Amino acid sequence: MRFLMFTCRIVRVVGEEEERDAVALSGGRAVYATWHQRISFLFTYLGPRHATTMISQSRDGEYAARLAKWHGFKTVRGSSTRGGFTALKELTKRVKKGEIGGIMADGPLGPARVAKTGSVILARDTGAPLICILWGADRCWTLSTWDRNLVPMPFARVAIYYSKPIWVPKSAHGEELESYRNLLEKSLNHGARWCDEYFGPERPWRKVNEEGVSEVGPL
Repeated sequence: MRFLMFTCRIVRVVGEEEERDAVALSGGRAVYATWHQRISFLFTYLGPRHATTMISQSRDGEYAARLAKWHGFKTVRGSSTRGGFTALKELTKRVKKGEIGGIMADGPLGPARVAKTGSVILARDTGAPLICILWGADRCWTLSTWDRNLVPMPFARVAIYYSKPIWVPKSAHGEELESYRNLLEKSLNHGARWCDEYFGPERPWRKVNEEGVSEVGPL
């Protein structure tokens, strides 16, 4: 996996200067969010920063946790479906102490491209900027998973997108918190679309089993 990713070549990065300024302003802390579909290349790209990421307690999560650790990540185990509150509490402590946090915004089981509130709450409670990070490639394998997970092919060209940092105020609750969740979801989808269209057509969003349901776009 590591060898495969290192054959890829990054040809464009968007938003990196604003991302660096936001991380510096917060004393080196940040909360990075991405879609579950886009996690493969980020193992290599974010691994050297030793980010702490939340990974589910499932058997598949165990494989992902080992892969993450081999690439330099730290992990806390939990998800929206199991152990999530305890894991989010631990991740909040670590980010407050100066670590970088990472969350897959649509969780381990989806629905695909629908952001949950965990990363927004993490950013609010730590005061760290919430930054979307996405990637796209000119050549990818598209897996037959619920989110059509993407893996770049050997020697693929890759584009990276950082969103504008989202600063969630401590006072955000209820409808205001939902507005930031919605902003996160839109920012993630915009970034994924930009990365895909940099090389060609937009990649599928989800695995479709019902006739008449589109692979691309909000349901």
